[in-house]
Amino acid sequence: MQGLYFVTDRGLSGERPLADVVLQAVRGGAAYVQLREKEVSTRFFIEEARQIKALLAPLQVPLIINDRLDVALAVEADGVHVGQDDMPYAIARKLLGPKAIIGLSVETWEDVERAEPLDCDYLGVSPVFATATKTDTKAPWGLEGLARIRAASRHPLVAIGGLNAKNAAATVTAGADALAVVSAICAAPDPQAAAREIDGIIRAARARKQE
Repeated sequence: MQGLYFVTDRGLSGERPLADVVLQAVRGGAAYVQLREKEVSTRFFIEEARQIKALLAPLQVPLIINDRLDVALAVEADGVHVGQDDMPYAIARKLLGPKAIIGLSVETWEDVERAEPLDCDYLGVSPVFATATKTDTKAPWGLEGLARIRAASRHPLVAIGGLNAKNAAATVTAGADALAVVSAICAAPDPQAAAREIDGIIRAARARKQE
């Protein structure tokens, strides 16, 4: 797992249909889409997920559902992202099967240690920087914390929290394999251009690391 990982936020998308913002993000280079909904009904969430899955399928971009294993199962999503207080990882893997993409948030060093023996597809390092889009998290890891996790973990790392064009390169350099971006794309006047800029920065930073 690497590159730009787009996370939706209905509130930040304004009056624009969420599906349109998703499509723009993917056209700009997003390699993964996580559908995150906190305040809609289950029925609405499922209908929306089906619509977005149909949109992403021909583009070969995986749809990952945030938190809601029931929604992921209902729409046969490509995967799910779970937090420390959500469905236990082992149960999520049992229900979704070996091919599903399952990401797990790590907010403390104890979370990182407990995740090491798990066969999850990535760890969501949350939050790297302070962010208004997630208010129920622990203190930010910062780049030093991210680098510490990179040195200790065998899993791909997806950084999330306050990420944008200004700090994307440093985040990749510190050890992130992918960057989960929310407001810098959702709230941008041109989501496609914003995604393209950040994706370009990620690619350039990865290339420099490989030199």
